[in-house]
Parts: sequence; structure tokens; C-alpha cells
Amino acid sequence: MRIYAPVGAALDALKGSNIELLVGVPNEILRELSRNPSTAKGWVQDNVRNYWPSVKFRYIAVGNEVIPGNLSQFVLPAMRNIYNAISSSGLRDQVKVSTAIHMGVLEKSYPPSQGSFGGAANQHLKPIVQFLATTGAPLLANVYPYFSYVGNPKDISLSYALFTSPSTVVHDGSLQYQNLFDAMLDALHSAVERAGGSNVKIVVSESGWPSAGSPAATIENARIYNSNLIKHVSKGTPKKPGRHIETYIFAMFNENQKPGDDIERNFGLFYPSKKPVYPINFSP
Repeated sequence: MRIYAPVGAALDALKGSNIELLVGVPNEILRELSRNPSTAKGWVQDNVRNYWPSVKFRYIAVGNEVIPGNLSQFVLPAMRNIYNAISSSGLRDQVKVSTAIHMGVLEKSYPPSQGSFGGAANQHLKPIVQFLATTGAPLLANVYPYFSYVGNPKDISLSYALFTSPSTVVHDGSLQYQNLFDAMLDALHSAVERAGGSNVKIVVSESGWPSAGSPAATIENARIYNSNLIKHVSKGTPKKPGRHIETYIFAMFNENQKPGDDIERNFGLFYPSKKPVYPINFSP
């Protein structure tokens, strides 16, 4: 399970559940965490150590989709301070510290073997990737074929985005791609390798499909995408075959109070009333 901030009520509800948790460090406190190791130590004590081991923390995402941007420079120092606080609390081997990125950090994504980070993103991501390589933590990535498809429907077919293409769509040397999710993820694998992280795993910290808000955002398309995603992640990608892809579906609930475009309020598997938006089976 992923939550984007350490909300006390949510952490209390997770006690004894045996659910492994990815918890976020809010973007607005990155600056202070980067400058003050004692603040990071206090954050870890209040939000992790005080709940451990009743709550099983798996990852800490230090910031969500802040690279590139005006907070980029604070991400790695904040990660270091949180990592040091986790280490001093005795949880270094249990809880991994990372950050979550969006796919816009890629300057090149086609073909997947040529994936690379853009200049502004690379400036910050290269040392972050190298830090993750030394700590054994994965890079967290939010991967949305939906947005790639609606941004370029002329060149990207809906079936390629929904895992329903009947045959290979993209040939990349000896590798063949039948779905966009794999192509996006392998482009990121290539970029991470170019940044010095050949041993850095990628965890898909968000993926999903909206059920309303645009012509492609239908209940049926959302059901097809998420159902196929669940079936697919155990198979790996063409570049990393047979390697299970740890993936978090976004989101549990439709966010009826979220600002912005209508699609942003309609990624949930459930309505706010807890009624399912569509049936889905989590058995791969």
C-alpha cells in the first residue's frame, strides 16, 4: 500500500495488518529536511519508529514528482538525512529510502534502448541513482500509458496502451514490445543504466487508468488496463524478462474533492462511498 503522507489515522489503522507500506515525505518539507539532519531524525522517529514493527514500512518516498523543478536540489540531501536517520534507528535493512519520479524526466524514450534523462532532470537524478546503487534501494517511478496515449493518439494505439495489442508493435533490436507499459519501463531502465545504476531496481509507484473525464477514460478501459496490469507484472519486461515488477495501482478511491481536470478525480477502484467502480480480480 502507498500513502502520500504519514497520516496518523491511516498508520493506526495499519497496525498489525501485515500490509507493507510505502509512505511519502511531503514535498513541502523537503527544503527543511535537506538542511537539518535533526528534523529528519525527528520525522523518522514520529512517523516510522513510533509505529514499527506494528506497521511494516517498506519504502520511504522522499518527495513525489519534484524533479525537475524548483525543489529538485533538496531531494538528494533530504534523502541522505532520512537515510541516516533510518540507519541510526536500526532500520536500514528493513526500510529503503528513495524518491518518486514521473516519466517526464526522460529526454529520450523511443526506442526503449535509447532511454535517457533530460539535462535538467539528469543533473539531479544521476547522483540520486548512484546513491540508490550504494544503498540498495529502488528508484520509484509513476508510469502512466494513459497519458502517453492521450498525448499522442496518432502514433500510439489504444490497444498498445491497454495491453490488448494482438502482436508486436515496436521492434528495438532483438527486443519486441507488445504493450506501452513495458516500453516505458524499459526506457527508464536504459536511462537508469546510463546514469550509473545498472543494479538499481525500478518499482512502479503509480500506474492506473481513469474511468471518466475524457473519451479514452471509460469504466471499461480502466477495468481492462488495471486487470491486464495485474496479470502482466509477474512476467517482467523484454529488457528484464521474468523479473517481477513491483507495482502500485493508483488509486484505491476516486478523489471527488481533488482540484484540476475531471480525470484526476476518477482513477479509483472504488467510489468515495466504497462502492466498486468496476469489478477487478487481484489474482494474476
